[in-house]
Amino acid sequence: MERAAPRHFSMLREFHLADFFTLGNAACGMGAVFFAMLYMASALPFHFYAAAALAPAAFVFDVLDGRIARARHQHSALGRELDSLSDVISFGVAPAALGFAAGLQGGWDAAALIYFVCCGVSRLARYNVTAESLSGDDAKVAYFEGTPIPTSVVLTGVLAFAAWQGRVGSALYGGALTLGPWQLHPLVLLFVLSGSLMISKTLRIPKL
Repeated sequence: MERAAPRHFSMLREFHLADFFTLGNAACGMGAVFFAMLYMASALPFHFYAAAALAPAAFVFDVLDGRIARARHQHSALGRELDSLSDVISFGVAPAALGFAAGLQGGWDAAALIYFVCCGVSRLARYNVTAESLSGDDAKVAYFEGTPIPTSVVLTGVLAFAAWQGRVGSALYGGALTLGPWQLHPLVLLFVLSGSLMISKTLRIPKL
């Protein structure tokens, strides 16, 4: 009896070059989450800075995968889904984890960080659903509805600058407020603002 051909790595055969750059984006995001957790265990500034540095690295991979896909005319539904899932990790979960590690650990802070991640997930899901209808003749989306999730790199930059100034933990900018049973650090409102801008339908940003 003839044996079926082995199917090891069969999914990888469906990947285009751009998809591997997309996975590089996801890898940077997971690395940032791990370094944020290491910082909470060790309190070593290097771990915090490493987590923050992986955000722009993920952004570079995110830009490159799109450019490579367009240059090689290799757009696919798989690539779009990979890109969105990677972005959720690198520009949603990772910044929230870094914010938590920086000291945004009050009850209201946690709610705000969860809101931020949920906004990112919702924004990417909406983009995937509407991408085809928003695309022009060149199959390229002309504009974003709401801010793109990679703009959260700005939040990571703010946290890195705060760490450089020693303003993390109990020394966070704005201090802490007690509202009802939980604490709120006003700095977390930047995450609320970022998430709200991502899900805005009135804000349209041309895609370059």
